[in-house]
Amino acid sequence: LSSDTHAAWQVLHGILAYGANFPLSTPEGTSSALDYLLTGGTLRGWTLEEGDQLPGGDVGLRAIVEPGGYFGQGHADQWLAILSQCNLSAEDTIAVQGKLYPLKSFVAQVQLDAPYNHDDEWSWTLIGLTQYLPTDSSWTAGDGRKWSIEDLVAREVSQEINSSTCGGTHRLIGMAMALERRRAEGKSLDGVWSRANQTLQQAVQLARQYQNADGSFSSNYFGRTGIAADNATLLSTTGHTLEFLALTLSPEELQEPWVQRA
Repeated sequence: LSSDTHAAWQVLHGILAYGANFPLSTPEGTSSALDYLLTGGTLRGWTLEEGDQLPGGDVGLRAIVEPGGYFGQGHADQWLAILSQCNLSAEDTIAVQGKLYPLKSFVAQVQLDAPYNHDDEWSWTLIGLTQYLPTDSSWTAGDGRKWSIEDLVAREVSQEINSSTCGGTHRLIGMAMALERRRAEGKSLDGVWSRANQTLQQAVQLARQYQNADGSFSSNYFGRTGIAADNATLLSTTGHTLEFLALTLSPEELQEPWVQRA
């Protein structure tokens, strides 16, 4: 891809797949797309701004949501979620308008802004925060109230999956990654964590039940059977469902014939 032609939405999805190895053509030559953005490179839709004053004197970093155009951040905290999966530490920096912000300032701003997620989508918030914070973390958000990782999981579990973005696969992915972190910490899987796991297992069963004969997954996701007539929808629905399964199933389960056919 090219920084002159392609937008942040496209480039960040390439980074999600390949991390620092994803190349980008820039006016200075071909480089790592991730390095390009972290060192102050610009793309249409890579819209970040200085955030709030943080405890301790640092300043937050906020990514602006620009829904509907496939150019910028389409959902709250999507950019942090992607960066958090690139093996970056909380001390790594992002250059914005000539100023360096540690990634932890991005994380802290997301914590402050949790109450202002007006679409009630904490899928990407969970992915980003659980990469850098223990799953029993709590904090005082911008509304003055106490929030926690468990609060975010509870809110996601309470949502209607089938009416959510991309068939609810992003909500399921957020829960799956938070649960993986929880298990790695060796902490209790009772309460909301048990309900999240039940939601995931039910979605796995429905994906398998509604799988099409050619191996693709239902174009209606987890709601009912369906096979798309066009390749764009077929790739979108099957791809999103397979991404969810890849993050939820064990390595042994991923080798099962029904998954391999997908």
